[in-house]
Amino acid sequence: MSARYFAFLITATIAVAAPDGAALYKSRCAACHDGAPQARMPSHDELAGKSPEAIVNAMFRGAMRTQAAGLTAEEGAAIAKFLTGKEPGASTESASGQCKTAGKPVTIGAGDWNGWGGDTSNTHFQPSPGLAAADVPKLKLKWAFGYPKETSAWAQPTVVGGRIFVGSGSGTVYSLDASTGCVYWTYDAGAGVRSAISIGKLANGKWIAYFGDIKATAHAVDANTGAALWKIQLDTHPAARITGAPSLVNGRLYVPVSSLEEVSATAATYSCCTFRGSVAALDAATGKKIWQGYTVPDPAKTYKQNKNGVDMKGPAGASVWSSPTVDVKRKLVYAATGNSYTDVDINSSDAVLAFDLDTGRLVWASQVQAKDGFIVGCPTRSINCPEEQGPDYDFGSSVILRSLPNGKQVLIAGQKAGVVWGLDPDARGKILWQQRLGHGSALGGVEWGFAADDHQAYVAISDRSVREGGSPGIYALDFATGNKIWSAPAPKLDKGNPAQSAAVTVIPGIVFSGALNGHFRAYNTVNGEIVWDVETMKPFDTVNGVEAMGGSIDSAGPTVVHGMVFTNSGYGTFGGVKGNVLLAFSVDGK
Repeated sequence: MSARYFAFLITATIAVAAPDGAALYKSRCAACHDGAPQARMPSHDELAGKSPEAIVNAMFRGAMRTQAAGLTAEEGAAIAKFLTGKEPGASTESASGQCKTAGKPVTIGAGDWNGWGGDTSNTHFQPSPGLAAADVPKLKLKWAFGYPKETSAWAQPTVVGGRIFVGSGSGTVYSLDASTGCVYWTYDAGAGVRSAISIGKLANGKWIAYFGDIKATAHAVDANTGAALWKIQLDTHPAARITGAPSLVNGRLYVPVSSLEEVSATAATYSCCTFRGSVAALDAATGKKIWQGYTVPDPAKTYKQNKNGVDMKGPAGASVWSSPTVDVKRKLVYAATGNSYTDVDINSSDAVLAFDLDTGRLVWASQVQAKDGFIVGCPTRSINCPEEQGPDYDFGSSVILRSLPNGKQVLIAGQKAGVVWGLDPDARGKILWQQRLGHGSALGGVEWGFAADDHQAYVAISDRSVREGGSPGIYALDFATGNKIWSAPAPKLDKGNPAQSAAVTVIPGIVFSGALNGHFRAYNTVNGEIVWDVETMKPFDTVNGVEAMGGSIDSAGPTVVHGMVFTNSGYGTFGGVKGNVLLAFSVDGK
C-alpha cells in the first residue's frame, strides 16, 4: 500500500467519522445544564425528555443558537442523539390534514380575536364570546391538532374570519380552519415563532398576517395563502429575539424586541453585555422601519474586566418581552421591560416606558424595581455576575390600559415579584396603587399575562419555584384602587405543579386560566368559584394524524371566539411537562 493511498484512507475515515455527541455536550452545554437545577435553565433530565428535533431546533432555530454558534448540523444532531437516545428527523414537517377547499377569504368581524390582547389596550377581554357563562360547564372537546415533533405549544392562537393563525417552536406557522382544525396553509419562518399573530388589511385590500420570530425578524405573509410578502431583522445582536406580538394600529406595526443575552453571559469568555431592548415602528405595507426606540438610551461601554480579563460592558438589558400597548389618545406606546444585565445602573429596567407614537422618543419611564441586574446561573455558574445581583423580578406581560368610573384611566402592570401596579398615564406613570398577590420568583409571580374586563383585573400567580410561602392561583382586583375582591388559590392536587403561569382570558362572567399540572379551568368572575375543570395532560387523537400529548399549560393564554375556546397544552421546559397539542372546545363538543 502506497503512503499516498494510506494517507487518503486516513483522511477519508476522519471525514466520515461521526461527531462525538457526549464530548460536544460536555464542552458546549454541561456547564449550564448539569448539576443542581437552576431557575430559567433546563436540567439535563429535562433536555433528555425532549424530542431530538426540539433539541436541534433550539440550537439552530431557537433559544440556544448563540451557544450553538459554529456547530455543524451533524454536530447538533449528535448532541441531540446523545441527550435523547434518538436520531433527529427533519427540523420541520409538512402538516397533514389539509383542508379540502380553499376557504372563504379572510375578513375580521365582531367577536374575532386579533393579536395578543384582543384589542390595542391588551385587555385579554372578549366582550362578545358567543358563549354564555351558563354554558361554560357544558364545554367539551371538539377537536385537537398536533404540532409535529414539538415538546412545547407556546404561541397563543389568533382567530379571525373563521381561521386560526398560530406559530410553533420549529418556525412553522399554521393557518387552520377554526371549526374543524384542518390546515389551509403553512409557512416556514426559519426560526421559532412564539408571538401571537396580528392580522391587518392594506389599502389595496390584501389581508396580511404579521408576527415575529426568535431571531428578531418580523414577518408579513398573505393571510389567505401564506405567501411571503416581506421580512426585516430588527436587531442583529446574536441573542436578540421577538417574543411579544406586534401591535397593529393605523397602518403601523409596533414590534417589541427582547433577548437571551443573560443566558449567553454564562460563558466565561463572553463579553457581557451589550443588548438593548426596543420597540420598532414599521410601515405595515412595506416593512420599512419608521423608528426604533431603545429602552436603554446609551450603547454599552466597557466599565471593568472579569477575572479572566474579558471586558464587562454596560448598560444593557431591559428587554421588551410582551406586546406593546398603544394609546392613540395620548399618542404613546407603552412597553413593560425586563431586568438589567449589568452593574451599570439604569432607570428603564423593570419599568413601564412610554414612547412617542410618531417618533419613538422615550417620553417617560416609571421604574418599580431598581438595580435588578441578573445573569442566568449566578452566582455559581458565571464570572459575569453583577456585584449586586438582582432577583429577576421584571415584567413579562403586557401593560393593560383601562378606564375608571370617574373618566380617568389607569395603566395596570403585573410583575414577576408577585406585585400588581396601577400607574397614572397622565402623570408620567406615577404609581397610584400596588397590591402584592404572590411571593414572586424568577419564574413569576405574574408571568405571562393577566386580563381586565370593565370592572376588575384577573391575575394568575405562578410562584412555581417558591418552596415556602407561595400562593399560586387566580385573584380579582378592583383596578381603580388595587383592592383584592376575591382569591382562588390553586386546588391542592395529588400530582403536578399547581402554578398558574400562563396568560388568562376573561369573558362576561367567566375567567379562563391554565396551570402547569395541565388543568384548564373556568372561574366565576363574581366570586372565583371554579365552574369547569378539564385535565389536558393526556394523549389526544388529532385531526391531522400527528401523535399528540397534552402537558403543562404555560406562556400563551386561551382565545374565545364565536362559542369556541382554544388553548395550547404542553410546555416542556423549566420543570414543565412537555406536550404538543392545540385543543378546541365548544358546547357539548358540537
